[in-house]
Amino acid sequence: MSCDFLTLAQPGVQKLSPYVPGKPVEALARELDLDPASIVKLASNENPLGPSPRVLDAIHAALPDLTRYPDGNGYRLKRALADRYGLELEQITLGNGSNDILELVARAYLAPGLNAVFSAHAFAVYPIATQAVGASCNVVPARDWGHDLPAMLKAIDANTRVVFLANPNNPTGTWFGADALAEFLAAVPGHVLVVLDEAYIEYASGNELPDGLEFLARYPNLLVSRTFSKAYGLAALRVGYALSSPPIADVLNRVRQPFNVNSLALSAACAALEDQAYLARSRAQNDAGMAQLEAGCRKLGLSWIPSRGNFIAIDFGRDAAPIDQALLRAGVIVRPVAGYGMPTFLRVSIGTEAENVRFLDALRQVLAT
Repeated sequence: MSCDFLTLAQPGVQKLSPYVPGKPVEALARELDLDPASIVKLASNENPLGPSPRVLDAIHAALPDLTRYPDGNGYRLKRALADRYGLELEQITLGNGSNDILELVARAYLAPGLNAVFSAHAFAVYPIATQAVGASCNVVPARDWGHDLPAMLKAIDANTRVVFLANPNNPTGTWFGADALAEFLAAVPGHVLVVLDEAYIEYASGNELPDGLEFLARYPNLLVSRTFSKAYGLAALRVGYALSSPPIADVLNRVRQPFNVNSLALSAACAALEDQAYLARSRAQNDAGMAQLEAGCRKLGLSWIPSRGNFIAIDFGRDAAPIDQALLRAGVIVRPVAGYGMPTFLRVSIGTEAENVRFLDALRQVLAT
């Protein structure tokens, strides 16, 4: 006797589509019978430098303890983060990547009859986390592909419990400044949790982006979410964290799964946080690669959205799906973003100089055919 298990799922889950990650190199190699070594992947906003040697040493040192459960409280990493940012341990929540933090927020603060506010063209996990717990999505149209903060304020209603902000935003790369954030936070009702997703904040330089941590003391309803997956180069290990007021952290830790960050990840994140030279190299390579891709787009007559992340969204002015497929056949993986309401765009991660050249050469050939 068969059963339609989709109909048994709660309505919010029924309406979801599974998250589609960037295509793995091995998958493309199997599909097109390509040599994996010949494939360039610029689809998942990964750090092209490879891991820090200090991280590799820390992982190696932790290997003999694989039979032991990790420290469920993540004391060493929390202590390192607290010291780095001048916070208390009670303000920190660790996650299995920053995605885990977003899920914890949804589980703790959203439910049927409530809603979350976020922008169009924002990170796909916001609607997934919201609908999975039966809450509604209040999606605000973007302005110039970025967050329209005044419109998002107007979208907050009596049933809003969470606002998701991404700065810089993925997949558009857009950002807003400190004055705009200050005005927004000052106007948000105190019972609405503002989640400031700063997954790419380390790629910013100077004062071009606000540091969300500077607002924590003034706004107890603010949570800043960050990750070690991008600029710190630990995407495979899945380590994220939230910085917030102690009451919010206490709530999130009540729903956080035991041992949600593994021992190797904890050791690696501590080592990565200490290696500020690696972080500086990551930022410098990203700046150079961004300039390289922008110059290449300019030569090809293509427009793009200015970005402060480690990726760039390129507009082809027509359906980008055939261009994406042609690049795949050339052994170059980028990210289609039609699912984000951007069917004429492809998002391209910043790679090494050689990887960027490979992409631009392949793109030139594809557009010439």
